[in-house]
Amino acid sequence: MAGLFSRSARARDDEDIAPENAPLCPIAASDVARRVELLDSFEAAGLGWFWATDAQGRLIYLSETAAEKLGWTDGEAIGKPLGELFTPEKDEDPDKAERPLAFLLSARNSISQLNVRLAVEGQEVWWEIAGKPQFDEKERFTGYRGSAKDITVSRESQKDAERLAQYDSLTGLANRHRMTKRLTATLKAYRNSKRACALLMLDLDRFKQVNDTLGHPAGDELLKQVAARLGRIVGTKGEIGRLGGDEFQVMLPDIDDRGALGDLSQRLIQMISQPYSINGARAIIGTSVGIAIAPYDGLDTEELVKAADLALYAAKGGGRGQYRFYSSDLKDGAKHRRQVEEDLRDALENNQLSMHYQPLVCAKTHTVKCCEALMRWEHPERGTISPAVFIPVAEEIGIIKKMGEWALNEVCRQAMEWPVELRVAVNVSAVQFAHDDFPQVVKNALTNSGLSPERLELEITESVFLGDTGRAQRIFKELKDLNIRLALDDFGTGYSSLSYLRTAPFDKIKIDQSFVRGATEDGNNNAAILSAIVSLAGALNMETVAEGVEAKDELDLVTQRGATLIQGYIFSRPMPNEDFLERLADGKLKYDPKGPAKYRADRKTVFRRIGLIHEDSRYKVVMRNLSKTGAMIEGLLDVPLGTQVVLDLGGGQLAVATVRRSKGATQGVEFEQPLISDGADGLCTRHRVSPYQIEAAGRPLAALPHDPYSLIMAERMGAASQKKFVEIEVGSPAPGTSY
Repeated sequence: MAGLFSRSARARDDEDIAPENAPLCPIAASDVARRVELLDSFEAAGLGWFWATDAQGRLIYLSETAAEKLGWTDGEAIGKPLGELFTPEKDEDPDKAERPLAFLLSARNSISQLNVRLAVEGQEVWWEIAGKPQFDEKERFTGYRGSAKDITVSRESQKDAERLAQYDSLTGLANRHRMTKRLTATLKAYRNSKRACALLMLDLDRFKQVNDTLGHPAGDELLKQVAARLGRIVGTKGEIGRLGGDEFQVMLPDIDDRGALGDLSQRLIQMISQPYSINGARAIIGTSVGIAIAPYDGLDTEELVKAADLALYAAKGGGRGQYRFYSSDLKDGAKHRRQVEEDLRDALENNQLSMHYQPLVCAKTHTVKCCEALMRWEHPERGTISPAVFIPVAEEIGIIKKMGEWALNEVCRQAMEWPVELRVAVNVSAVQFAHDDFPQVVKNALTNSGLSPERLELEITESVFLGDTGRAQRIFKELKDLNIRLALDDFGTGYSSLSYLRTAPFDKIKIDQSFVRGATEDGNNNAAILSAIVSLAGALNMETVAEGVEAKDELDLVTQRGATLIQGYIFSRPMPNEDFLERLADGKLKYDPKGPAKYRADRKTVFRRIGLIHEDSRYKVVMRNLSKTGAMIEGLLDVPLGTQVVLDLGGGQLAVATVRRSKGATQGVEFEQPLISDGADGLCTRHRVSPYQIEAAGRPLAALPHDPYSLIMAERMGAASQKKFVEIEVGSPAPGTSY
């Protein structure tokens, strides 16, 4: 290919070269020949290349060395439009977005340091190009003249450096810096386009045990496997990051359906909780998940991350292996939890803890065969505090070992006072079980009380297998050497694995109440699962306990399916030792079933003031109970059957409902769409009032207030609205009830 700059001067033979002491001869601007020679040598050395186009954008020149390097021969590129040879760089960072080459050429703008990829098959070649439009003496556009240089190697090095700065070197996931940057850019863009973005915060439960027992290399390998599992579940739906340690974050654009997010979180928990094989060792961990959604729970990165952190904190506080959605109540909950921490340290010394007992009765005779010891905390100011609240706190602040030791001694001492030699089961925390001296603690409790080892039963959840399973087996052996009994609690939930039953010496399996609930309903698979668990236990010579039996049809079912023992409110609630002792002393060993004839969907008793919307009117009512499919409300007189209403459950949660039962001031309503689990014991709606709707109503864009619907409807629901129903005042709840 002929050079763009014709050579009119050639190098002379060696003998014609000027001597070293020849006078200086600068290249003048008018010395065209020597200037062209200089540019030719620049091209030949590969330091840079030149290109030119005509007025139609077709290539009329490309440095010969450049064409040769790309394998283009015989003027192959000449005549092609420049846009077909170069593909502009696409950067995912919106802050680096550049105007495309096609725009620059059509607008006849100058091109400066534009990175382009060459359309060369089978090669990854990148150039940095520059160019200026040319015009003749009549200001007519004649084409471009430009330069280029190969930046393939330097670009790859830069990309590697950028990747190291943005990605976690261990797992390959985005690091904290990148996740923050991406989340910030996404939230900013989505705010303008009125879109939603969910953020999931995760950390691993019991990861420290793996590090401590198997070593840090094993911990690193475990984190890699966790990252791979996260990737398989999340896929292309979002971006995953490792923030450091055992903390992970998942950003999910365009998702605000809390039902879908709850299902995804549950899959993440189940997948991460499956066993891991690490250098021949077996390890099991768990995870907790906190969920926040923009713009509902926060508009900017800091606000949304804080909301997701609070939700994660609540999930861990609820017992781990759970997910939680953010709600404004969690701010108060975190404050309450800190108060629980402070007060719990003094609860044991101040005799605020006690043991209650719930009987386990024979499925055939309904006589008590065993009982479960359950810890209770009666706070002098706040009344009864649920074990679901204080046990996780005790584990986290490190006093569960002391509390567990007290419970073992107290139960053994009290059981010795019973006139009947019943077995008694004591729950064991996974944290308590993890201490090497736990078998000795059990032995001391038996020795000090004089209780026969055969009467003591330890209920252990599958979470004790988290971490080093070999160590767990050693503790099991030491416990069985004491001749006590072992029960696997809550079987079928959390970290289930049949290998536990193969290797651990359990005497009993407790079937979690979640498999009893709904088992009598048509199309529910729980009945089949019950049969399978009972058959499995029978083959292994183990007893089975059906937990949480409340209705008579449930009792009939679990009895027919072969459960050995029954536990639940249908026979008795947990009772203080004094009441249990009195019943035993009176010889009342048989329990009569007392409960509803049939199971119905869980209907949680509440006393909560909510809003009810009918047409353009808003009423204040009290919700007495709540289930996934409906609620009972009180506060409106004589509402006709079939009336369509909307229950405002707070926090932007609106439930469309139909009145199915009505008597006086009480109505039973059925929801158009079932509520979903909030990850705890509560229920919530899939969707909420969007902050964008509030903004459209003339309010500033902000995260959801407690009562956003009233902001939207403020003008429509004026004082002059004609209400169709009469409101009445509903009495206050019993003392100590919160709403």
